[in-house]
Amino acid sequence: MTLDRYCEELAFRARKAGRFLANSPPGAKNAFLARLADGLNSTQSRIMEANGQDVAAADENGLSSAQIDRLRLTPDRIRTMADGVRQVMGLPEPIGRVLSSTVQPSGLRIDKISVPLGVILFIYESRPNVTVDAAALAVKSGNAIILRGGKEAVHSNQALARIVSESLAAAGIDPDAVQLVDTPDRAAVDHLLHQEKYIDLAIPRGGYELITRVVREARMPVMKHFQGICHVYVEASADQGIARDIVVNAKCSRPGVCNAAECMLVDEAIADEFLPKVAGALTDRGVELCGCPQTCKIVPSAKPASDEDFATEYLALVMNVRVVSSIEEAIGHIARYGTGHSEAIITKSLAAARRFTSVVDAAAVFVNASTRFHDGFEFGLGAEIGISTDKFHARGPCGLNELTSYKYVVYGDGQTRG
Repeated sequence: MTLDRYCEELAFRARKAGRFLANSPPGAKNAFLARLADGLNSTQSRIMEANGQDVAAADENGLSSAQIDRLRLTPDRIRTMADGVRQVMGLPEPIGRVLSSTVQPSGLRIDKISVPLGVILFIYESRPNVTVDAAALAVKSGNAIILRGGKEAVHSNQALARIVSESLAAAGIDPDAVQLVDTPDRAAVDHLLHQEKYIDLAIPRGGYELITRVVREARMPVMKHFQGICHVYVEASADQGIARDIVVNAKCSRPGVCNAAECMLVDEAIADEFLPKVAGALTDRGVELCGCPQTCKIVPSAKPASDEDFATEYLALVMNVRVVSSIEEAIGHIARYGTGHSEAIITKSLAAARRFTSVVDAAAVFVNASTRFHDGFEFGLGAEIGISTDKFHARGPCGLNELTSYKYVVYGDGQTRG
């Protein structure tokens, strides 16, 4: 079978399975999720063995330390995956909800009903745990999904997809509702992006080049999980101990993820006192600092930062630092370099917090908390298929509700229009 024919057949089977899945009872979908969670916990050794093959090939595949961290599965991470599946199972059924209902002067009752999007093409890199997150969210929301993972996680994704398929069949759901693309040929992505007849939405989750390629080639709508150049602004009134802890957590807890802070902005009123403290805490954890001229004066070990540095998503233990004269300058810096992902202010001033949250344009804005909380699990969504930096049709963590659309159902008793 030719590659284009293979991709068309994959999309056709997803469309066919999706029609039945859209009308599956909640019990069947939850039975799948229960079996999936149990399967993840009972086959840890199988998953770890497959993941070990991918980690062993990481250097050969040119992965950075941050990418290897995203790739690696541990027993704790597998248990967290299973917990996320169970949390999705416990969430309210998203399909068939009456979002609104009105009765018009004509006597027609018009109900707005939540429905699945249809078929989703999900393209992602490095992180095999999202294979499970995506499958759980798609099935619970009544959507068929085609999974295209990166070659660096091929063995992990195959092991996880096998558990998904077994769980679907056991729950009486067509396994074609969740399909993993089984060819490493990069051209398969382009072929799938041209299957607008069968695929309703493309979601790319990965690096800048992947996302721009998908946006350029897709013939269906795209929901982007784009760059995360996230900032923490330490305002003049901030509790400096709290600020230090938040900055260290936002940068160091997992530097290779999209909600990690890439830049710290510090009010000049406290810069001389605060910067040496936080710089020491960061450098003790291996963070390389790049700063504006004023930062470099206060912290001599910091390297000079360029405009290009401030526009870089490092996903590593590197952090930019800039001293700002006011909250307005901090807001201006974020407007110039931010990517609309996650922004935080550390402050005791209610007025400053209100100004920051009302003006800063991002999917999530935090007050006195780490940007690392911008996550579907932490937001109570159970899991996420990505964090959208778009404004349409979804923004922020994309869980169940973000994978639905709606239709109008109109009830009458013989009305005709004149």
